[in-house]
Amino acid sequence: MPPLSALTEMQKNRYARHLSLPEIGDEGQRKLLNAKVLIIGAGGLGCPIGMYLAAAGVGTIGFVEFDTIDHSNLQRQILYTTADVGHSKLDVTETRLTALNPDVKIVKHAGRISSENAMEWIAPYDVIINGTDNFPTRYLVNDACVLLKKINVDGSIFRFEGLNTVFAPHLIQFNGKPVSTGCYRCQYPEPPPPGMVPSCAEGGVMGAMCGIVGSIQANEAIKILAGTGTPLFGRLQVLNALDMQFRTLKLRRDKNCPICGDKPSIKALIDYQEFCGMPSANAAKPIVTDHGIQLNINPEWEVHPAQLQEMLAKKQDVLILDVRQQREWNTARIPGATLIPLGELDSRASEIDEWKDRPVVAQCHSGVRSMNATALLRKKGFKNVHSLAGGIDAWSLIVDPSILRY
Repeated sequence: MPPLSALTEMQKNRYARHLSLPEIGDEGQRKLLNAKVLIIGAGGLGCPIGMYLAAAGVGTIGFVEFDTIDHSNLQRQILYTTADVGHSKLDVTETRLTALNPDVKIVKHAGRISSENAMEWIAPYDVIINGTDNFPTRYLVNDACVLLKKINVDGSIFRFEGLNTVFAPHLIQFNGKPVSTGCYRCQYPEPPPPGMVPSCAEGGVMGAMCGIVGSIQANEAIKILAGTGTPLFGRLQVLNALDMQFRTLKLRRDKNCPICGDKPSIKALIDYQEFCGMPSANAAKPIVTDHGIQLNINPEWEVHPAQLQEMLAKKQDVLILDVRQQREWNTARIPGATLIPLGELDSRASEIDEWKDRPVVAQCHSGVRSMNATALLRKKGFKNVHSLAGGIDAWSLIVDPSILRY
């Protein structure tokens, strides 16, 4: 690690409240300015994490993100405004955080983190902060951090519940104190079946929860980088915001864990979509351009809304299977669709057995849940099932603007 530079007079003024803390002080602040943190995702958690780390003076902050800003993000993703809709999250994040603190260098990793790029992207950083909401990425980030011996500050949110912990199975001690921590796989050896755990889009999330959980993640990262306090090693902090109650549970390392146990069997990154029983393709997302709506689909897994429109116009035999929740169905629906929520599809698939050899188009709000439904039905022997690319949102944009967007 390069030597710590002395603080300038401007920095002494900017970070005065940190310098007044004996637990951080001049040396701790210089450590922060010299540190490198990678945030996976610039969404609900990544926004407050990035803001507080930039304000704290963390010298290099990397972001992994592939998405553009949508109106539905604005309820919780506080870096963005209505004027930013349609723009790159990475570009807006860089602009806002460098405006907040010119000391900070923002590194943009454009695209989805994957088994092909994770080791390269994670390797240069001191601490990794996971702000994603899907199981393949959580297992991927965990495994890469274990293999690279990186500290993984983990957080997750769902509805009114928030979870925070810090994984670092390679650490023996921190700040002179012994450390005992396993990894994400120690707590969750196997992912849940696809559709068993609703996504935030399906189950909802209280917007302010992102600020609480993300701020805790930023707090833990600052303590780790400054070398002070007792981070959440080996502890899981659980918040129920509806009752405003915190609980802290002890987490233990599993000696039989396949990646951080005594005899690890995982030596390299794997196919995490396959591990989680999900399709290898990513759901297409509609992009509004000056030339109309752009939607790049994967024909192996998806059908374009225009294709489905043509099938219906020709009165072709096709089942539109809506896998959203009842409340979403009540808000907007494609005429003629059949509703079976994704969480019930595994147990209710027999209700549509007559369609095993006939065309089925699974449909949700934006195309993510319907991709999972497509994978589930294919495993059950449905031979001609695809996901509606972009979901009912793309259907409204491209085919039927009378259908309410939400």
